[in-house]
Amino acid sequence: MISDVANLVRYENDTSLFELRPKLAVKPKNAVDIIKLVSFVSHEKDADPSLSITARAAGTGMAGGALNDSIIVDVGNMNHIKSVTAARVVAEPGVLYRDMDAETQKLGVIMPSFPASRQLCAVGGMTGTNASGEMTLTYGSTERWVKRLKAVLSDGNEYEFGPLSLAELEEKKKLATFEGEVYRRMYELLENNYDLIKTARPKVAKNSTGYALWNVWDRQTFDLTKLFVGSEGTLGIFTEIEFALIKPKRHRKLLVLFLRDLDKLPMVVEKVLAHKPETFESYDDHTFQFAIRFFPDIVKSLKTGIIKLGLSFIPEALMVIRGGFPKLVLLAEFTGDSEDEATQKANLAFEDLKEFHVPIETMRTQKDAEKFWTIRHESFNLLRNHGGENKTAPFIDDIIVAPEKLPEFLPKLADVMSEYKLTYTIAGHIGDGNLHIIPLMNLHNARDRDIVMELSQKVFNLVFQFGGSMSAEHNDGLIRTAYLRQMYGDEVYRLFEETKRIFDPKNIFNPGKKVFGHDLAYIKDHIDKVY
Repeated sequence: MISDVANLVRYENDTSLFELRPKLAVKPKNAVDIIKLVSFVSHEKDADPSLSITARAAGTGMAGGALNDSIIVDVGNMNHIKSVTAARVVAEPGVLYRDMDAETQKLGVIMPSFPASRQLCAVGGMTGTNASGEMTLTYGSTERWVKRLKAVLSDGNEYEFGPLSLAELEEKKKLATFEGEVYRRMYELLENNYDLIKTARPKVAKNSTGYALWNVWDRQTFDLTKLFVGSEGTLGIFTEIEFALIKPKRHRKLLVLFLRDLDKLPMVVEKVLAHKPETFESYDDHTFQFAIRFFPDIVKSLKTGIIKLGLSFIPEALMVIRGGFPKLVLLAEFTGDSEDEATQKANLAFEDLKEFHVPIETMRTQKDAEKFWTIRHESFNLLRNHGGENKTAPFIDDIIVAPEKLPEFLPKLADVMSEYKLTYTIAGHIGDGNLHIIPLMNLHNARDRDIVMELSQKVFNLVFQFGGSMSAEHNDGLIRTAYLRQMYGDEVYRLFEETKRIFDPKNIFNPGKKVFGHDLAYIKDHIDKVY
């Protein structure tokens, strides 16, 4: 148990904009400890309405989802991998993804929905946010890979959740317990609003906003794991998660495309996707310029000689001299079980793309490809390390629209951004239209804090206008919860509220996230001014 200010400081922040100091932090060793804590808080909640619990794994979230002013449950000591086979791995929520990956790789398999923070994040947070990353284009988000999980609910008991047949669902509904009540009420909510829920699903490739009610019930299978994934710890606290695994392709070949004309983007994206790349990423001209400007950082990341790396960039330098920086750099990676298979896929795509008359390079080796991947992966760090008084400000960091809408969307986005004269980069997963926009800001400055609120609303309005989602990967947290009603409408938002009441009638789990959120004044007031 941690209650002194000196040690609570580490729980004031995650990797979001926000600062919120808890009164207490606890580090449970196992599910029994969590059961005791939840039972205590539930029992004492009426006497002290300020009591609540927020689970925290590695603290790498970018939305403020792991922050709370009451009790933080640090699951870092629940870091055991229970079992591993070539098909499944069972892990506690505090297991770091890198440690789980090291174990599964021994069997030649992986859990492929890892985010960019794969070396730092934990599987509990990945599950709570419905994390995804560069392999998601082919393999889907975390929701696709969680097969079963255990969680402590608000009654202080641990339950196991997984897919149920119709007969199994009926047995659950007969239980005269809190679990039975949850199944009865959730079935009624989902069945009575079936058509509304199915149409409410955002029309994008991936989404981490709201509660994924549309994934739970298809009138054949009832699976509450689909609801827990992406719920941000607002419905219960995970104690164990079972992931499915796949054998990855071992050989890869990268095509790099340089687009100066965004009008060609939808045709290029469509053509590339027709050849089924495993990964299809992008970064913008601002990112490219930052990489050139702070070239030594790229050298350091690659651990290679500056002269050798500089020579490798000569073709790109000549291209910039002749025609300026491209608006977008696209990275399409093709994979296969053999070198020949990966090369053949890349070559076929290369030939098909010639009709667009855009510069394309084929990376002969993984070492050649590494310089482009480093720019993509290091874009956030380049900004963070070279902003001076200005710091990276993730608040419009995870928007998604359908890829075919990007040529119309991106100029409108640029118009909105230009109103504020901010330095920013755009990188992301172009294959599914997911963009990470990171401005540099001085949040000690009151005007910059005002801009966070103004620009959030303007960008989200634009995203909604194009039928997109505020978050494809990072979830709602403090920064986006206030806009969920606008995104989904009153009817669906009321279903989110009812879902929360069914699981957590006293609102003890991670309050202020998903529903019953804080107002914009509260959000602005808790921006970390020395961030």
